[in-house]
Amino acid sequence: MEAEPQDRPVDSPSVESGTGRDRWLVFDELSVGPVHLERRRITAPYRLQQFSGQVSETQLIYTYEEDVFDPEEPESSNLAAMMAVQVAINYGLFCRKVVLIGSYDSQDRRWIRSMMENTAREIYVNRLHAENPFLIRSAGDAPLRKRRRYCQAEIEFRSDPSDAASCKWRLWPTRKDRYCILSSGGKDSLLTYGLIDEILRTRDGSGAEASGHDPAEGVHPIFVNESGRHWFTALNAYRHFREHVPNTGRVWVNSDRVFSWFLKHMPFIRKDFASLRSDDYPIRLWTVAVFLFGVLPLVRKRGIGRLLIGDEYDTTRHVTTSGIRHYAGLYDQSVDFDHALSGYFLQKGWSVSQFSLLRPLSELLIQGLLVNRYPHLYPLQVSCHAAHKQGDRVVPCGRCEKCRRIVGMQMAAGADPTRCGYTEEQIEPCLQALVRKGTHQEGEGQQHLLYRLAEKGLLTDVPGRLRPRPEVDRLRFHPRHSPINGLPLDLRRPLFGICLAHADGAVKWIGRRWVEVELFSDPDFRQAYPFDLEPVEEMEWASSAEPKKASSLLWGELTWPDAQRRMQSIDLALLPVGAVEQHGPHLPLDTDAFDAAYLARRVAAACNEPKPLVLPLISYGVSYHHDEFKGTVSITNEALSRMVYDIGVSVAANGIRKLVIINGHGGNAPALHYAAQMINRDARIFVCVDSGETSDVDLLSFVETPNDVHAGEMETSTALAVRPHLVRMEQARPAVPSFSSRYLNFSSSRGVTWYAYTRSISPSGVMGDPTRASARKGAQMWEVMIAHLAAFVDDIKAMTLSEIHQRKY
Repeated sequence: MEAEPQDRPVDSPSVESGTGRDRWLVFDELSVGPVHLERRRITAPYRLQQFSGQVSETQLIYTYEEDVFDPEEPESSNLAAMMAVQVAINYGLFCRKVVLIGSYDSQDRRWIRSMMENTAREIYVNRLHAENPFLIRSAGDAPLRKRRRYCQAEIEFRSDPSDAASCKWRLWPTRKDRYCILSSGGKDSLLTYGLIDEILRTRDGSGAEASGHDPAEGVHPIFVNESGRHWFTALNAYRHFREHVPNTGRVWVNSDRVFSWFLKHMPFIRKDFASLRSDDYPIRLWTVAVFLFGVLPLVRKRGIGRLLIGDEYDTTRHVTTSGIRHYAGLYDQSVDFDHALSGYFLQKGWSVSQFSLLRPLSELLIQGLLVNRYPHLYPLQVSCHAAHKQGDRVVPCGRCEKCRRIVGMQMAAGADPTRCGYTEEQIEPCLQALVRKGTHQEGEGQQHLLYRLAEKGLLTDVPGRLRPRPEVDRLRFHPRHSPINGLPLDLRRPLFGICLAHADGAVKWIGRRWVEVELFSDPDFRQAYPFDLEPVEEMEWASSAEPKKASSLLWGELTWPDAQRRMQSIDLALLPVGAVEQHGPHLPLDTDAFDAAYLARRVAAACNEPKPLVLPLISYGVSYHHDEFKGTVSITNEALSRMVYDIGVSVAANGIRKLVIINGHGGNAPALHYAAQMINRDARIFVCVDSGETSDVDLLSFVETPNDVHAGEMETSTALAVRPHLVRMEQARPAVPSFSSRYLNFSSSRGVTWYAYTRSISPSGVMGDPTRASARKGAQMWEVMIAHLAAFVDDIKAMTLSEIHQRKY
């Protein structure tokens, strides 16, 4: 029976009278796919079945101006399937069942389930139980209850098994000095372009010429042309960029029509929704990803390694309503969204990191930077969703909330709003409306904007005494909303240098207040970015000066109450095990120990929430075969296996149910596997040992040298990528082993496992060719290792032991 429209929504666990269904469960089944793939276009059928049996269909379409897909390639099919599902992520709250037809691997499925659940919660709180003019009646007085799950849909994946098998994991060959800027014509994307263009043209933002950077090759402004009037906001900027900026691109998508198609079938949405004037979308809260996935085919084709979105500090707040933790703005404008996408991209091997340059900046500071630093870009700004064409140019309406906010910020920054399309007759009413109607800004930003305007004598009849909020004019670093390590380390100094030239300093949230900091000497400044590799001498893994140990990845940094709380949400730990032994005349003795600890931390950081805990490193391993070289410190198999066994049983007693042992030294393998067996036998938890098994098949494609097993091309490359200051390449010499029987070759798929003292094979201790190593090769190797191990950890993290032992779905 089809749900009947009602004036006021009734929340779960109440059900609609006579139907036995939750008030919001209005669709029986939504199916998406299969995608029809062409070289410049994808078409994805959307089919909606109501409880009455009535069926409606439409199509989601993406179109490109150049070839970006290969219809015969499994990787293109997988990417197209993920593009097709993004609109559907908005509707898990409303459907009994969602069927996704296409090529989806385990990372895709886990990520879709997580995002659909998250979006259902956000829509439930921010659209259905907040003031919303698109509902038949306001839902503000309806009861808001915390639920165990917000996504009501059973998610079924239907795909051709042969497609999934043929879509092999492959690392995209991207470069971190190439940037895709998700462009819209608004102030954020214009400023992001200006900042990156300047950074690539100069060494540190000071005006010195850069070396090795070609801005024309490095900057790729990509505009997403959503069909309908919303494209008007981008039109002025797109025309200018297309004419003057190489690598400008455009993607056309009809997602707005698909969103409207859904609204027409929702019984609680007003029938005249299309005529309502509002700055909010009626239901959807998952929209940025529709555009982000739309640009990925171009990102892949052009080898772009960094994807920039334009979200500022104002959109990042995380709050609690009726016990429900949610985002006061939009999840897809938060740093958590950046990390979720970057982690997913990493695990897929897509080698793209996503972030915003603007997170520490307020809207007011962004507008001031654009006006005063990049006056040639400022006239292109259109931030009004009711913009219209006037001759050859698009102009803003001058009447909506966004217009009064933009005019106010431009005037506060000393700019002339007529340069971006406002008329003299519109400016004064916009300023006065700021006082009467306010804006949708964060409270601090709104207060400070009014203060700045009143200080300039631009406002009259201001009620009460206005107080400044000086933090709005500063770079704000908050451990949750705008962490310093929210963008790669190599960008921080040039970016913050530019921004500080236009800001009143920097502040950090410490002890529930803003504290002024010297940014470049602050301990957090060198914290690692989780999704890019930087040399370790340039970064720190230490925790922030702000006490936040309860959320630390590192087991050893927790207090016992912290550990107790963490283990209520995570039952998986990583145990790195290494060795201290010779690595030829050119690599440090702790190579294996460092690599195991580094990999464990990187994997934990790249995992989705809740992140696994990283146990302290066991530095020493079974290295007797290197004893003839000074510096080697070896322990016995018995000692290592006993220590690992005792640790495993002890962490199991703490509540850990899954233990992943990360082995940095091949000689440890027999002892570790024995210990894992005994832990499993006695503690009955899941235990595994990864000595490279999750990534070896992909790593081999980077290695040119046969029998490369110790201090050779691979280990030297990975060391050059993260510890170049400890690598003595002038001492590196090739020593590639050659054996009389092919069954003794270490790199042979038919080789036997055998044991020997290293000096009997190689007088230098090297087995391989370190002279073929490179930092770039090493960075790719690290990326492969982190991607596969993080994907594996995320796979098992959410499973029960029963689900690990037998597939349940």
